[in-house]
Amino acid sequence: MAKDLLLEIGTEEIPAKFMPGALKQLAEVAAAKFDDRRITYERIQTFGTPRRLTIFVSQLSERQSDKHSENKGPALKIAFDESGAPTKAAQGFARGQGVDVSQLVTKDGYIFAAVHEAGQPTERLLPELLPEIVTALAFPKSMRWGSLDIRFVRPIRWLVALFGSAVIPFSLAGITAGNTSYGHRFLSKGPVMIESADEYFVKMTDNHVMIDQSLRRQTIRDQVEKLALEQGGTAIIDEDLLDEVVYLVEYPTALCGRFEDKYLALPPEAVITPMREHQRYFPVFSQDGALLPVFITVRNGGPDHIDIVRHGNERVLKARLADARFFFEEDKKIPLAERVSKLKAIVFQEGLGTLFDKVVRMERLAVFIAQRMGVASEELAHIERSAHLAKADLGTGMVFEFTELQGVMGREYAKISGEDPAVADAIFEHYLPRFAGDILPQATAGRMVGIADKLDNIVATFSRGLIPSGSQDPFALRRQALGIVNILINARYHLSLGAMIQEAMDLLGISEPVRRTELLAELQEFFRLRLKNILTDEGMRYDLVDSILAVQTDDVYDSWLRAKALALAGGSASMQTAVQALNRAGNLAKNAPLGTVIDPALFESDVEQALYQAYIKADREITAMVAGENYGGVFQVMADLAVPIDAFFGKVMVMVEVIPVRDNRLALLKAITGLTSQIADLGKIVAG
Repeated sequence: MAKDLLLEIGTEEIPAKFMPGALKQLAEVAAAKFDDRRITYERIQTFGTPRRLTIFVSQLSERQSDKHSENKGPALKIAFDESGAPTKAAQGFARGQGVDVSQLVTKDGYIFAAVHEAGQPTERLLPELLPEIVTALAFPKSMRWGSLDIRFVRPIRWLVALFGSAVIPFSLAGITAGNTSYGHRFLSKGPVMIESADEYFVKMTDNHVMIDQSLRRQTIRDQVEKLALEQGGTAIIDEDLLDEVVYLVEYPTALCGRFEDKYLALPPEAVITPMREHQRYFPVFSQDGALLPVFITVRNGGPDHIDIVRHGNERVLKARLADARFFFEEDKKIPLAERVSKLKAIVFQEGLGTLFDKVVRMERLAVFIAQRMGVASEELAHIERSAHLAKADLGTGMVFEFTELQGVMGREYAKISGEDPAVADAIFEHYLPRFAGDILPQATAGRMVGIADKLDNIVATFSRGLIPSGSQDPFALRRQALGIVNILINARYHLSLGAMIQEAMDLLGISEPVRRTELLAELQEFFRLRLKNILTDEGMRYDLVDSILAVQTDDVYDSWLRAKALALAGGSASMQTAVQALNRAGNLAKNAPLGTVIDPALFESDVEQALYQAYIKADREITAMVAGENYGGVFQVMADLAVPIDAFFGKVMVMVEVIPVRDNRLALLKAITGLTSQIADLGKIVAG
């Protein structure tokens, strides 16, 4: 009979940002351990609060499954001597398999042992298995405590291990597993005895712990929205903030606080950032989109003494907003442009000068990009001015205190200083996208300054040998490269990635030819992988992605257009037929002598002439379609070539003894291959 299994790891408070990954990992590790030991189950669920990681396995079988296997041993000529008696090799093999030598069987020139392993009781295996699950967990940061060797995210304070109502005895980190848990740190009255796994959730609820994080998330959302509605507004619930709050509390109670109206004179972001990033509060907006002097926070506890908690939160926020107001008023006294020279005192990266040096490079690189795009002179002036002022707010008191406001305050101070609104907006937009799923810059100046900023960061960091590897990317270069790729695609910019990298290297003073060549190759591959990630994340087949990216990735937007068109065409029967025909032509075309040109006078059949005319027509159409970015049409033209190619191979022997005729046919196939291979490497497409 199957039983439920409960394993609760009680700890000191775990950082909220670690929890989603830990719970996912806990389920994966447990599933692997159970599968490895042939223990079946109905469902694995993981739950987490700040003080516990819990795994609940529904209907875990009471015994392992039996194991039947036929294990291969040595060859017959080694296993038996000339008289047919088993050798030491056969005897040793049988002994290792736990069978008598007489039970060995022969098959296909080898001996085999049929092994039957009876499943053991699950309860006997769990004392070894459960500690393995706990110690297999990995965290971004772990710690040791006391004199113990074990590393875990936080010190372990208790362990609950129940299989049905049976306690699973094991010890870990100086703690012996039992059936004693603990409820809410302040609301629970003491230790909580869990008599059986199936009563765990009820017992935790009775002791003010909402175990299920999905229930806590929905409870918090409902409470926050209800309070905001009572204030005549709408709460802006940032999902990342909500996820964090979920893992900061075990028993959520939302409460509403207020701040003085005078702080609404600050830019909205200057109020929201201290609330959200520093205090984990949810801002509230009126129906017309104006920020209200209200915040909502979530308490880890019940409604008792809620006024005292509210007052404490209001006092903390007031101090934060007072600081913001002071910095804002002081910062306004100096025009933004006058702050640029102060960047000379701020180091950009070791060996790469100051932020002022970076700004000079950004200006020149942004202008280079703009000129390549042929922007008008007025817009070019906006781009240059935006790049010049882009980092000026890093020297302000507001951004020094609230670093999340970089770009945001630059925009505000630019407006206050009388800069053109397009310049002010570009100062903010050049940081976009700031994280996965963030908005992209929409104005030309913001896009081009943003590309220049990110590309300078990437090339400069690569030049120091600090290339991201594995999960290590301390300078967030992958995110920035993804940002550049997404900007190019979103803005439909046809820009040479290689040319921009070369210009960035010039501005950084990287002049040694071999180093430039190596760096260019590294960076092009780095961006190619980012584009590949984007395309595969959009659901495109890996072979179609490889087919496009094998040809060129220098023009990111053009590669994206080709990939999207091939994604639509690649699965069709006509395209599959064309791929086979064109690959066959390509395999033979490799034999074409260099410099051979097509001579129609050497054609000996109608199918040769028909294929040649199809090639001429396809060449003309593809050239026009590429110029018009009609890659869907290009792949249709390529698909149409399958019919004359198949007809050609059906009636013509290419490798004839008459050399001029053979070379002429090879030249025709080479021309067709060259026409299609400039679009995609069809050899990488897997036949459907």
